[in-house]
Amino acid sequence: MIPSQFELFCIFFYVGLFTIGGGLVAITLMQQRIVERGYISPELFYNMVAISESTPGPIGMNMATYIGYEFYGIPGAIITTIGQALPSIVVILLIAFFLSGKFGEKPLVKSIFKTLRPATCGLILVAAADVFVLALLNVPKDFSSILTPNGLLNLFRWDSIAAYAVATVLLFKTKIHPVAIVIAGAVFGVLFL
Repeated sequence: MIPSQFELFCIFFYVGLFTIGGGLVAITLMQQRIVERGYISPELFYNMVAISESTPGPIGMNMATYIGYEFYGIPGAIITTIGQALPSIVVILLIAFFLSGKFGEKPLVKSIFKTLRPATCGLILVAAADVFVLALLNVPKDFSSILTPNGLLNLFRWDSIAAYAVATVLLFKTKIHPVAIVIAGAVFGVLFL
């Protein structure tokens, strides 16, 4: 099932409107609107996440563009990118208009921004957990298969866990540039996973 171009615009307008805290929050909202409705598979979605994280630019915009391109080519990429960016542009213009005076110092405004921080952290944590589960675990459709002698061992993607461990050690214990580690991880994923 493929959404219409208008529906894609509305989905990404919604994502852009309610993304408070960055691109990882946008990923959680995209997953709810795109994957859970069956427009794309979870595997394809998380492959798109990996590619979007590896390319320059904000991950939320990269994902919007990529998903739009996947459905409708260049016109779809333009539609989803505009849908994702438009709410931010409008909100920033409104904030700039109202915050030019003492509006930002009012207790209500301060408390709203203070309340948004933990909610944003929670959304980012959900997105990170989803990526880890999909990348490092073989989640079975029937959980009774875990109870077999090798079931628990088959639950883990050992090659992905090893690649993750090596990349983490290289990142924190060597002076190899993170971009080189990302490129090596992309090559490893394409060739071996």
